[in-house]
Amino acid sequence: MNADPAFNPPCGPVTGWRDGDVVRATGIPYATAGRFQAPVGAPYWTGVFTATSLSPACPQGPVPFLDDILGTRYGELPGSEDCQRLSITLPPDLDKDERVPVMVWLHGGSYTSGSGDLAIFDPKALVAETRVVVVSVTYRLGLFGYLAAGTGRPGNLGLLDQLEAFRWVQRNIGAFGGDPGRVTAFGQSAGGDAVAHLMATPDAPALFQRAIIQSAPLGISRGRKKMNTAMGIAAEAVTEDTPAMDVVAVEERVSQVARKYGLMAAMPFGTQYGHSPLPPESGIEDAWNTAAPGIEVLIGHTSEEARLFLPGSRPLSRVARIPVLGGAILKVISWAVTETVYGRSARKFARRHARAGGKAYSYVLSWRAPGNSYGAAHTVDLPLLFGDKRTWEGAGLLAGASWDEINSQGHALRAVWARFASGDGLGRRGEIPGALRYRSV
Repeated sequence: MNADPAFNPPCGPVTGWRDGDVVRATGIPYATAGRFQAPVGAPYWTGVFTATSLSPACPQGPVPFLDDILGTRYGELPGSEDCQRLSITLPPDLDKDERVPVMVWLHGGSYTSGSGDLAIFDPKALVAETRVVVVSVTYRLGLFGYLAAGTGRPGNLGLLDQLEAFRWVQRNIGAFGGDPGRVTAFGQSAGGDAVAHLMATPDAPALFQRAIIQSAPLGISRGRKKMNTAMGIAAEAVTEDTPAMDVVAVEERVSQVARKYGLMAAMPFGTQYGHSPLPPESGIEDAWNTAAPGIEVLIGHTSEEARLFLPGSRPLSRVARIPVLGGAILKVISWAVTETVYGRSARKFARRHARAGGKAYSYVLSWRAPGNSYGAAHTVDLPLLFGDKRTWEGAGLLAGASWDEINSQGHALRAVWARFASGDGLGRRGEIPGALRYRSV
């Protein structure tokens, strides 16, 4: 192994590490913040920052059903409220003056779980195959990042964290071989929702030029004010001094308050309109329209999003056992929920964006593991983009598929995502047979 790779960005000197086909610089602080405080950019340093530790996760509770489906392990990364960190993965052989497209990843997890450096989000294959730089961002979640309270606690702190990460990228990524003029924000689920809402902030077109919005639950992003208020009241007992894991325990109780609000309760925490940096709900369309000419969008969803959540429902499990008709009824329910939460709102977002003078592509991802009951469910895009055979070998979502097939379809999908990020455009329409269809809107 050669000497550790060294970089000299404006933030201060950084050493990374060589990892097979890529170079990494991990756990770099992009912001600092006290609990329930807005972030400020991390102070610069003069000594060498050794960027060889993964970013810690925001404190969070276990999600056993996701561990079974995705093969993750609770506690895989240490938890810390000091989680405003990012990790950079880049090709090892960039020329001194070469600048390649930058893709900034915002992870999902209903705004309450996940972390940028989880193994299932490892961008190694994406970077090695397509010659892009990927920046993986970790940000505040749940009560730490996404719920205002009547006591004056601000909402959208996680969104403000993400904005600071993009500002850090603009200032520093050139030193890592990235082109600050070709930055793509991309995220899945809550991460996709965050990308969409970052587009409504005034700075967005100066921070990223493209956005890939994967499976964002935009169909349940409106009309949340009453629910948010009720949750905020339930969370008022939490203070700056409450131990972190006690905050996580309260988070679970606060989520219960949302249950009477229907489908929105599927993601009780989230972006809040009318709290910095977002406009009031009545102004969100105008804010998106203002940004549209400066940001190219690729937005879509999987063809059977809701199938991820149906097996966990006792009533629906009973429906599935109805002779002859059970399977057909489940299919209809899955389609209806997929359309309501993801499909209709994604198409509407793309059409509005195009009408406002932006360039938009719409996609549907339909790949599924053969014979797997989850089908083309929510999160099935993740193993096609990230991770490796070892990461995914225990994932229930993929049972029935060989790694060769997953990797073959993944190779094709990674190429489409990278082509979009490069600014070369995707043409009028295209497809990956058996996996993806997309079209210009």
